[in-house]
Amino acid sequence: MHLWVSRDETTGRIFATTGYESSEDGSHVLIRSVAVDPELRGTGIGLELAQFALERAVEAGAKQAWLFSRRSGPFWQKVGFTSADKRDLAVALASTHQVQLFARTGQLGREVAWSRQL
Repeated sequence: MHLWVSRDETTGRIFATTGYESSEDGSHVLIRSVAVDPELRGTGIGLELAQFALERAVEAGAKQAWLFSRRSGPFWQKVGFTSADKRDLAVALASTHQVQLFARTGQLGREVAWSRQL
């Protein structure tokens, strides 16, 4: 798991985070949210963080990025993601914590998957 936080340089307060999990072979990554303080949404910080995470994934050798999102599809489309089959995501990233948790709890059936090539 890779995780990044953005902090206010003066106060040290975290105002945004992002991260990803990798498949066992490293060719796929599962983006684990881009979270931005509600007061800062719409400023481009989320798009910058998403791009940052994707660039780090490419540097690590990933070829495909995936994510789950039921509500943020328009945001992820701005970053180049398109609707994907959640079963394909679950196969590509079967070893990740989030996929295992969603499969075990039944949440996988309620999720919406997105993907893009890197």
